[in-house]
Amino acid sequence: MAEPTPRRNEPRLRPAPLLFEPAEAASDPEHFFDLESIDDPRALLARSTELTLAFRAAADRALEFQAIAAAQLADPRRFDRLTTADIAERAEWTEDYAKKMVEFGRDLMRGAVEGRGPVDPV
Repeated sequence: MAEPTPRRNEPRLRPAPLLFEPAEAASDPEHFFDLESIDDPRALLARSTELTLAFRAAADRALEFQAIAAAQLADPRRFDRLTTADIAERAEWTEDYAKKMVEFGRDLMRGAVEGRGPVDPV
């Protein structure tokens, strides 16, 4: 399960950097962030744990931006607003999930999630 997003007064922890791999390394299915070259199981556990945490943090953050974008696209004040069905189709979600993401995005923008202040998506 992903770790909760830090509260407003807590510093956001910076996970291990996710570096892009060269194309030739990425095309090798056995190659994954050079983990296969680590022989020491302690070092392998440490680095793979760092990557796991980094991916979780990235996924959590991306999910927040998805929710904010969904809320902005569904905003009734927009002349080009989308319905939740349209948002669901674009994001490959169910319509029920799109509705929940729109609400979550609205909460994020209001700062109603975990006592956080308003979010500036840019």
